Amino acid sequence: MKLNYALKTITLSLFLLLTLQVTAQADFQGEAVYMSKTTVDLDNFGGRELSPERKKMIMERMKSMLEKTFILTFNKTESMYKEDEALESPAQGGMRMMGGMGSVGPVYKNVKTNEYLQDQEFFGKQFLINDSLPKYEWKMTGETKQIGQYMCFKATAVKQVDAADWTNMRRKNKDEDKKNEDEKEGAEVEKDSTKKDEFKDPFDQIEIPEQIEVTAWYTMQIPVSAGPGEYWGLPGLILEINSGRTTILCTKITLNPEDKKEIKKPTKGKEVGREEYQDIVKKKMEEMRAMFRARRGGGRR
Repeated sequence: MKLNYALKTITLSLFLLLTLQVTAQADFQGEAVYMSKTTVDLDNFGGRELSPERKKMIMERMKSMLEKTFILTFNKTESMYKEDEALESPAQGGMRMMGGMGSVGPVYKNVKTNEYLQDQEFFGKQFLINDSLPKYEWKMTGETKQIGQYMCFKATAVKQVDAADWTNMRRKNKDEDKKNEDEKEGAEVEKDSTKKDEFKDPFDQIEIPEQIEVTAWYTMQIPVSAGPGEYWGLPGLILEINSGRTTILCTKITLNPEDKKEIKKPTKGKEVGREEYQDIVKKKMEEMRAMFRARRGGGRR
């Protein structure tokens, strides 16, 4: 056991010595390509009655939203993460509204100045979220795995979920207490059961969890505190993220490319803080709910 530990320590030391020589260059830059994939269970959102052909068609239309390619450009202190413009395509048909609920543009991070900038579109309005870097209390697990040619280490953290994060929407669980309440009210609403069945508020059926656990796999062979999207804070480049139903996996890394790119801060949109933006999202969602209920005659009375 001690021998194995010693061998691992020596191996890690060699990795660090080799990679530190690379990142010691004043003009060091790297580029990483990530594939992001989000899974959706249609059965949890009223899809149980749909035919397999209909489900397949819906998933095909949602593919441009659920499967994306991003490029992370990074140096020792800064990074820029954005969708691959060559592959970017707009959401189609009835999926536009969902895309509008959280269409994320470029994300800029600076670990030296603790700066975080995110270009965010929300229902046709452009925002620039200007805040400090999100804090993650990463827990190292000691687990390792190989991703391509890189030895990666596992870390986990608990993340606060954004109000507009539709990728983590889920059908509400009907726990035993809620069931008992419904049974207690059964006698009172039985005479109005037809009207109750006619009105089904979708906002009553779904929820976004306040927190989820995030798993990251990072490599110390590239000792920069960078990663896809908002993720950072580990002693090496994050090559894989598992967050809710979304997996982000690095598929290609280029260190010191001949054609270096300037890492520019995003500047478009109304500047807001992270909390202010969350309040805007929550207010809009409440407006949508009120409009929906008004169109359905005010719902249950």
